[in-house]
Amino acid sequence: MFNWNDLTFFLELARQNRLMPAARRLKVDHTTVSRRIAELEKDLAIKLFDRRPDGFVLTEQGHRLFAIAERIEQEAGEIQEAFGAAPSTPVGRVRVASMEGIGAFFLARIFAEFAEKEPGIVVELVTERHLINLTKREADISISFVPPTGQRLVVRKAGSMRLALFASPDYLARHGTPAKPKDLAKHMFVDYVEDLVSIRAVHWLLDVLEPPAVAFRSTSMHAQQNAVAAGAGIALLPLFSAKANATLVPVLPEEVVVMRDIYVSVHEDLEYMTRIRAVMRYLTHVFQREADFLTRF
Repeated sequence: MFNWNDLTFFLELARQNRLMPAARRLKVDHTTVSRRIAELEKDLAIKLFDRRPDGFVLTEQGHRLFAIAERIEQEAGEIQEAFGAAPSTPVGRVRVASMEGIGAFFLARIFAEFAEKEPGIVVELVTERHLINLTKREADISISFVPPTGQRLVVRKAGSMRLALFASPDYLARHGTPAKPKDLAKHMFVDYVEDLVSIRAVHWLLDVLEPPAVAFRSTSMHAQQNAVAAGAGIALLPLFSAKANATLVPVLPEEVVVMRDIYVSVHEDLEYMTRIRAVMRYLTHVFQREADFLTRF
């Protein structure tokens, strides 16, 4: 029979990935952490961690135990709350995957706010052009513009965002301001690199038109917006990013309206973990609170 107390050491090392940080949080020597993990692995007859140069990485068996141990930790916290004891503070890392644009222009700001509310949780924001696989544990939570697919995923629509055409004053002074949608055929555009678009819903300019002439392409929405600000052409940009540059001018804002839903997803094995639940609850609140910012000029 294994020692239940060893689960505390296991959870902390899984969250910190290194002996010294785990030991500091547990207020013990790092050799104690190492010994207790070795004893737990011996008692369970499984390998919980791969020891690598960059730290301790959970094995497949380690991931299974981690999910169980966090549920035990959560139940212990509920016992504390039920009988009037102070609930434990959620701690650990939560990896959130999303697209580069919303990550840089929106999520970075709101997660800075979250860090003040929950100092024990460290959010790791991973930005990719493709959808992260939650089933393979590439991240804990996904924020995307299309609902991800996979076994045992909990997918919720958290909100919506609006996109609009924008240009710089310099570009419009040189090329004129379109008065009607048909006038767009005479203009230059900034767009994505077509053969590198992994998610078709992100190639949102195609909702408006097939751009007749493209001055600049990039896989980065941030780079596209900077090119627009420099006068390269017109681009379809989310309001959450365009609002970061007050010099950008909306083009045909009443005639061209493009919307995208925002989905927040998590694997059901992780949904009720204390730190995951804290981030999910916060995201739900923020997308409701920021609805006007995301959808209105």
